[in-house]
Amino acid sequence: MTSRIALVTAEQARAEDEDLLPLVEALAPLVEQVDTPNWDDTSIEWSEFDLVVLRSTWDYVERHLEFLSWIDSVTKVSRLVNPAPVVRWNTDKRYFRDLAAAGINVVESAFAATPQEWAAYALPTDRQFVVKPTVSAGSRDTQRFRPSDVVAARAHGDALVARGRPIMVQPYQEAVDHEGETALFYFAGVFSHSINKGPLLRLDEGPTRALFSPETITPNTPTQEQIELGYSVISALNAVPALGGVRHPLTYARVDVLTDNGGEQALLELELTEPSLFFGAAPGAADRFAAVLAAEVQRYS
Repeated sequence: MTSRIALVTAEQARAEDEDLLPLVEALAPLVEQVDTPNWDDTSIEWSEFDLVVLRSTWDYVERHLEFLSWIDSVTKVSRLVNPAPVVRWNTDKRYFRDLAAAGINVVESAFAATPQEWAAYALPTDRQFVVKPTVSAGSRDTQRFRPSDVVAARAHGDALVARGRPIMVQPYQEAVDHEGETALFYFAGVFSHSINKGPLLRLDEGPTRALFSPETITPNTPTQEQIELGYSVISALNAVPALGGVRHPLTYARVDVLTDNGGEQALLELELTEPSLFFGAAPGAADRFAAVLAAEVQRYS
């Protein structure tokens, strides 16, 4: 039987996805055919694939409902990785509430879904803070403010909620400026590699409208505390009501952590949908992920 995998991207993202070609090359000896279609290409017959793997569908942010509808349609005819309930839950950062309820130390977050909720929210007056949409990728429409920037912060939030985009406010975590963030990668629940990402948000810079903000990436070795937090986040997914019935461990997960303002390791973001995997910073990582995907095909063929 022919095994065929789709590594799904988007036209805007194709040239920017540095993981795509290494993964195609790593999969080549393991499966019969690897395609790299755009998620919104209406000519694609998704039923022809044994596995449909979300890789760089980074333009879904302002087409969220359309993207979720596509996810559901693919699920009816093929096997989606990660599964639709995971995508639906993970593409809106209000998932932080579920992880906090499961005991994970997450970066403090407040949410506003309507102009009324946003107008009633009292912005921080004693520390820098970040305002961003709950549906976002690559730091798009994310901005850092001083307490004195209340007018600009209000205007940024106003513009987002006016377009029907719920927002979140987080205290800026000051250690990022000298430590950066750590991203931990897991394939089939097993730790693969880690990178450090330099600070992205600078004061007095407007939010990026590009597909994603430029990043400074270096390989790194995570601390034991970071590794333990990463595994705790992976385990906590079993307790999330929205993910009931989803098989664990998930095929892939990226756990972004940092030192919070209290000096503890905290979850900044959990990426289960379309994370960059930074194969170039970790020799062998593409092969490890390819082996997991090939095993996934074999399991259900």
